[in-house]
Amino acid sequence: MSRDHFQLTTVAVLPDYRLRLIYADGQEFEVDLGEWIETSPILHPLKDAALFAQAKIGFAGRSVEWITDELDLGADNLRNLAIEQAGGIGHERIWNWLHETGLTLDQAASALGISRRMLIYYRDGEKPIPRSIWLACLGWEAVRPKGESLPRHIPTAREYAALHA
Repeated sequence: MSRDHFQLTTVAVLPDYRLRLIYADGQEFEVDLGEWIETSPILHPLKDAALFAQAKIGFAGRSVEWITDELDLGADNLRNLAIEQAGGIGHERIWNWLHETGLTLDQAASALGISRRMLIYYRDGEKPIPRSIWLACLGWEAVRPKGESLPRHIPTAREYAALHA
């Protein structure tokens, strides 16, 4: 399986702690790292604009690094963040949803009404996640159906809170 969608070919530093990233699959993203730098103590050295300006592609295009490989960010995480910042749905949401629900790939695909292969494409970031699929994940989480039949009742906010307490 090709992972070109997580391999960087270009990193360009932009003002205000932003990067322009181009991946081997031709997709181009702009990502704002300001909040990560501010809230992650390990990234605080990047508050120094001169250091931030030294961003470069890391080993095999799988990261962005600064000066040393001890200060780097994974290309997959940066792509996910850029997609989320642009209003899309990053692949890590599917990973987290699968983990939180405890569903197998087969169970999750069945619950969402898609093929196992398509779910893997979404989970692995190989295809963009349609809004309808993410809404189906949220809907499944809200009602947590038992068995194969869909629920006939959508829980109220109070019922939902009690289910997830």
